[in-house]
Amino acid sequence: MELLQSLGCNENHSPMALWARAQSLPPEALQQVRAIYTDRFPIEVRHFLASWIEEKMWSMDIDIDNPQNEQYASSIVGDLIQQLETKANSMNSEELVITKYKLMDSANLFKQRYARCPLDLFRLMRHCLNSELQVIRQAENVPVGSVPPTGGLMPDSVAEIAQQIDVLRHRTSETGKLLRQMEQEQEGFALHYHECTKLNAHLQHLQSQQPNQQNIELEKTVRRQKDILEQTLNQKVSSLLQLRLQLADKLSETVTHLVTLQCRVLDEELIRWKREQQLAGNGAQFNSNLDNIQDWCESLAEIIWHNRQQIKEVERLKTKLNIEPPGVVDVLPNLNIQITQLLSSLVTSTFIIEKQPPQVMKTNTRFTSTVRLLVGGKLNVHMTPPQVKVTIISEAQANALLKNDKIGKGEASGEILNNTGTMEYHQATRQLSVSFRNMQLKKIKRAEKKGTESVMDEKFSLLFQSQFSVGGGELVFQVWTLSLPVVVIVHGNQEPHAWATVTWDNAFAEPGRVPFAVPDKVPWCQVAEALNMKFRYATGRPLTEENLRFLAEKAFRNPNMTDFQNQMLTWSQFCKEPLQDRNFTFWEWFYAVVKLTREHLRQPWTDGLILGFIRKKQAEDMLIATGVTSTFLLRFSDSELGGITIAWLGDGDVCPQVFMLQPFTSKDFAIRSLPDRIADLQHLVHLYPDIPKDQAFGKYYTPLENQPTSNNGYVKPFLVTHVPGWGGPGQSTPSYPNTPMFQAPSPEAGSARDTPSVASHVSDSVSRSVDFDQFPQHFSQLWAYT
Repeated sequence: MELLQSLGCNENHSPMALWARAQSLPPEALQQVRAIYTDRFPIEVRHFLASWIEEKMWSMDIDIDNPQNEQYASSIVGDLIQQLETKANSMNSEELVITKYKLMDSANLFKQRYARCPLDLFRLMRHCLNSELQVIRQAENVPVGSVPPTGGLMPDSVAEIAQQIDVLRHRTSETGKLLRQMEQEQEGFALHYHECTKLNAHLQHLQSQQPNQQNIELEKTVRRQKDILEQTLNQKVSSLLQLRLQLADKLSETVTHLVTLQCRVLDEELIRWKREQQLAGNGAQFNSNLDNIQDWCESLAEIIWHNRQQIKEVERLKTKLNIEPPGVVDVLPNLNIQITQLLSSLVTSTFIIEKQPPQVMKTNTRFTSTVRLLVGGKLNVHMTPPQVKVTIISEAQANALLKNDKIGKGEASGEILNNTGTMEYHQATRQLSVSFRNMQLKKIKRAEKKGTESVMDEKFSLLFQSQFSVGGGELVFQVWTLSLPVVVIVHGNQEPHAWATVTWDNAFAEPGRVPFAVPDKVPWCQVAEALNMKFRYATGRPLTEENLRFLAEKAFRNPNMTDFQNQMLTWSQFCKEPLQDRNFTFWEWFYAVVKLTREHLRQPWTDGLILGFIRKKQAEDMLIATGVTSTFLLRFSDSELGGITIAWLGDGDVCPQVFMLQPFTSKDFAIRSLPDRIADLQHLVHLYPDIPKDQAFGKYYTPLENQPTSNNGYVKPFLVTHVPGWGGPGQSTPSYPNTPMFQAPSPEAGSARDTPSVASHVSDSVSRSVDFDQFPQHFSQLWAYT
């Protein structure tokens, strides 16, 4: 409502005010508004549902980049389709029958295109209204700051590109009119020239006759007609030459504008989309605007094609009437070459990978990928559907391909099954694409390794190739595109290092690089951004500044670092050199923590219950500072890959002392979850600083009634964590003090430490609802978990 008031409306005015004001704009501005609405969101929908659209778009300020709002967006899309169908069904008059079909087609289009991605339609609707608003503000000279920004609207570049495309369409239409005028002038000249030729022949015939008064008078008449006709011809020649020059100038200007706009779309917008797609491989949020880019590319293809046809038509007309003014250079041949190159660049650049193959690829494992030609529908490529072939090539072969624009036949670095497919045109989405759903890498050829290189450092790429023609075979295009770098593994234990290679490449690759060059060292601030992106995507919550400081100290092997933001971290420090006194690298430690948190600790981490990234000494100081025994916290183990330990303050011989439980790993949590284990340990009372543990973890406890039961007369046991010396398995289970026990050594045993390490055990117990006197054969068995 605030936005509508800023446009001069109040609560008593119709919410249709924005569209009404758009209709009252001057013709040029109104044309800009009409250009905003394309087949993806037809102007008929905007017109007939103006009130409903504005009410929904302006009344709700939601974050369209937040996937959690998808349900709301889905309800809006459903309502929109229902409104369209209702409106269409109410149109019964003959004069509205075309509009009725248009609205029904739009409703079907929205169902097919946006059912699975309602936020895309929501985003498009907001973009259209935002663009409309900008045109109104410009036309009415409303100061920019007077209209408050609305959340989730598309950037101004979208409206700017749409406006430039509209200008180019208008220019193309104007040159089309000039071309038709020139053609008519030339046809008129040909008729007059033919008439003049006849008069010349007649005059020559008269001059060959015996002179007499009648012939002399007739000759004078014919000569006068000839002179008048020649004068007319001279005027037509002058007009034709002027038209040719004018048309050549306008076509040159249009081509210049096309070059500028195409550079913006391909070298800025499409490259930005590809970069964001690559960052999405590290977990960055990816709000794909590929449909917008396709709209722009299709418009460019259409405009380029029309201008190319106009240039060729001018050349054809010139060959029919070969008259050239002296000293004027014919620019048309160069224009024809330039605009053909422009079309070629557009076609080859818009053959893109919409869905990347997995960047860590395991042999003999099925994978998928999708390629798409953004201008395929507009250029009618689908009339002869092209085949696409996929091969895997090495980094060296990718370099050679970029230098020579070709790769030798049979040159591949591996064998891929199901590696050919035919592109299909989807009428509803206007997309020409092919999805490879069952590809599988059977074998791989590796290059020789140097120094410390391993197979997980080696990068490959999937090469997608195709060939097709446009214009009835007039132009033949050979197109190809490379996937993001791929690391090939044959065993799961190679996965962590492979992901290190991929993460580093995705984060630090520069546009226009030589495949697949990346810097050997980068500032910590960039590394921190990449790690945070990765962790947030995997676990649902970002890292804090304190977490990142801890990681910096660990990566640089320096716990006393102060200024580390611009400190350069090398690739070797990242994933090659082992951490001090450890047999694993920084990346292996971080990767294991990410995996553990994603698979077993996601909800407690998201709720902020796990401190995680703190050193042992810091944990001790924090717990002692509370002075309250039975207070505990959770930290990731420094010594155990993918381990998390519980540190708690307990009663020592003289004063309170901090104890560390032997780290739990994924294997432990596959048996019993962390919250349930915390519930088992009765000596843990408060989560640091002073949160009752049941309040913190209670919602994650496994209900007792959900414990497995049996129908065969036996009672199934459940496992309870028990720490020797710190009480029994719990109030709900009996204890058996004479049960033999195996105490496993701590993984940190042998290292210098002041904090006692305690091994936990799991007790095989039954529910307290069972009468244990009837089952004397069920005894407790305790064993250590490391």
